[in-house]
Amino acid sequence: MNLCVNLKRGKLDVAVRESLFAPDALFGFAERKNPKRAFLFVSKVLGRHIPVKPSVMQQTYEKLAAQVPTDLPGPVIVFGMAETAVGLGAGVHRALQSTRDDTFYLVSSRHDLGTPIFARFEEEHSHDSAHLIHMPADAQIQAMLKAARSIVLVDDEASTGKTFINLLASLESAGLSNIEKVVTVTLTDWSDNTVQKAIGPKATSVSLLSGSYAFTEDLNAPLPDMPDVSTTKAGVWPINPRNDWGRLGAVRHQDSLKLTTMPELGEKVLVVGTNEFVWRPFLLAERLEKAGVEVYFSSTTRSPIALGHEIKDVLAFGDNYGLGIPNFLYNVGPGQFDRVFICTETDPAAVDSKLLNALNAEVVTDV
Repeated sequence: MNLCVNLKRGKLDVAVRESLFAPDALFGFAERKNPKRAFLFVSKVLGRHIPVKPSVMQQTYEKLAAQVPTDLPGPVIVFGMAETAVGLGAGVHRALQSTRDDTFYLVSSRHDLGTPIFARFEEEHSHDSAHLIHMPADAQIQAMLKAARSIVLVDDEASTGKTFINLLASLESAGLSNIEKVVTVTLTDWSDNTVQKAIGPKATSVSLLSGSYAFTEDLNAPLPDMPDVSTTKAGVWPINPRNDWGRLGAVRHQDSLKLTTMPELGEKVLVVGTNEFVWRPFLLAERLEKAGVEVYFSSTTRSPIALGHEIKDVLAFGDNYGLGIPNFLYNVGPGQFDRVFICTETDPAAVDSKLLNALNAEVVTDV
C-alpha cells in the first residue's frame, strides 16, 4: 500500500509493507513546528494526539507484547521513551507480566527529580532532544538493572532507528554490559531494521505496521518558528519522587487516582494525562470504561504541531511543572465531552486555568 501527502515543506511518500490493522486505522500525518523534521506520523491508537478508547489502546499493548520473543534471557528491562511512549511502554510491560515475572519497567524523562541520574542520551530530530534516565530507587530493581540480560525498547514509531541506537550506546557506557537480546517495539516502524543492522543478530524488531518513507523537501519553503520547549530542569512545581510511577523503575502498576464523583452513565468523558504522567491516568480511564462509562483517553504534550491534516484542534497553555514552556492538547474542542478530567502529578494549582476553562475540566491529582 502506497500513500502520499503534500506538506508545506515538501512531499511525504509512504510504502506500507506489513500491517496487523488497516493502516488508516493506525496512523495519519501532520506537520511539525520543527526545523529539524517537517513531518509527523500521528498515531490513532496511542492516546497522545488523538483521543482513544482505553480498550483500543489495550488491544495494541497485547498485540505488541504477543510478538516479543518468549525466550528472552532475564532479567528483562522494558524501557519506554519519553514523552510519547511512556504509557505505551507501561502497557507492553503489563502485558508481558502475564507470561513472566522477571521484568521491570523504566522510562526516560525530561524531568529532573533531583535523584541520581544513571544515563543520558539524545533524540536528535526531536523538539526536545535530551533524555534523562534516573537510577532506580528500589534496591531490588537496581539489582535487576545491573543483572539485566535483555531489553525491550518501546517507542510509538521508529523513523530512522537512531534514537534506539543512541540509547543503547548510553546504557552500555553506563555499565550495562550483559545485554544479550534487544527487542524494539513500535506501533509503526519505518526504520528498515536499522537497529539490527547496527548491532547485529541480537536485535529483533516488532510492530503493528512496518514500511518505509521518503520525504522530498521543498528547499524554498520557509522554516517554522519552534517554541523553546527543550529543558530537563526541575520546575517551580516539584514532582514528589515517592509518587513516581516509572522514572525510578516499577514492577507493579498501581491504579491510584480517585474521583470525587463518578461520571453518570450516558456522559461522554475524556481523561487527560499530562506530559509524562499518563499511565495512572490511563488506568483510571480503563477502570471507568470497565464500569460502563463512554470514556476516551488523551494527553497533553510539549510537542509543537501545526493545525491541519490529522490535527483538527489545538489548545495551547502553560505547563503544569512551572518550567515556563508551552504545552498543547490536540484534537479536543470545547463542548466535545460532557466531563473532562485533567490528571496531574503536580499540585492542582499548577494546572493552567486557560486549559481548565476551555474544557470546563476538573483536576485529578496523585499528590
